[in-house]
Amino acid sequence: MAKKEEHLRKPDWLKIKLNTNENYTGLKKMMREKNLHTVCEEARCPNIHECWAVRKTATFMILGDVCTRACRFCAVKTGLPNELDLNEPERVADSVELMGLKHAVITAVARDDLKDGGSGVYAETVRAVRRKSPFCTVEVLPSDMMGRYENLKTLMDAKPDILNHNIETVKRLTPRIRARATYERSLEFLRRAKEMQPEIPTKSSIMIGLGETKEEIIETMDDLRANNVDIMTIGQYLQPTKKHLKVIKYYHPDEFAELKEIALSKGFSHCESGPLVRSSYHADEQVNAASKRQQEAN
Repeated sequence: MAKKEEHLRKPDWLKIKLNTNENYTGLKKMMREKNLHTVCEEARCPNIHECWAVRKTATFMILGDVCTRACRFCAVKTGLPNELDLNEPERVADSVELMGLKHAVITAVARDDLKDGGSGVYAETVRAVRRKSPFCTVEVLPSDMMGRYENLKTLMDAKPDILNHNIETVKRLTPRIRARATYERSLEFLRRAKEMQPEIPTKSSIMIGLGETKEEIIETMDDLRANNVDIMTIGQYLQPTKKHLKVIKYYHPDEFAELKEIALSKGFSHCESGPLVRSSYHADEQVNAASKRQQEAN
């Protein structure tokens, strides 16, 4: 008889506090009324209650809710996307204004079916938010857009306050974990963004617990810094469903604290590192801290 496969038990420090106050329910109601999607919901983010109920922040997911890729860590639906909704940028901008956000994060599903990778809608969303909320900083979190220079340029010409593209994992594990994306292309994407707009901070994130070594995490830090990435976030991978990759290791908070110190010693202007950290977690604090460190360095 085959031995039943064992699953690691979640440690106490990964317990999530639920909060469904009026901020949470109100924000959820508005998202449905505006026919908007958030990565908070689609990717089953563990911080949704804190961000929606306490901080009143959200990460908008544009270009629909169906991704053309099938990464083995991600809970977002995969398939053939719908037609583009050209009114989406204005609806996102309206929501940012109604929420009174000081910092908005805009991400999207990968749209490999589109020649421009969705960069046109992305850029218009940035501009729409700026028109309606001129004091709100805007962070964008795109896919690699198949590495096409002109697509990245379209996005960077809209001048977001921060360009965030996740490398997701270490080089060795990339082929098993990410669909279509490559480690080298992500580094090139980040480097080109900085070359196009040197004054715009760049940011990237990795999730750990998928079988990488400490040495490989540090190597990833070095690769990101070699490509002029300013901000890094490090979080614990959590298996969203039984169909996704299993957790190999749960890192202790002390290990995350050590990784943060190593990252800062490498020259990152800011590093957010912790079990529940996600790329957009405390994004407002990240961009402010990075800006302050940059000013002090100058």
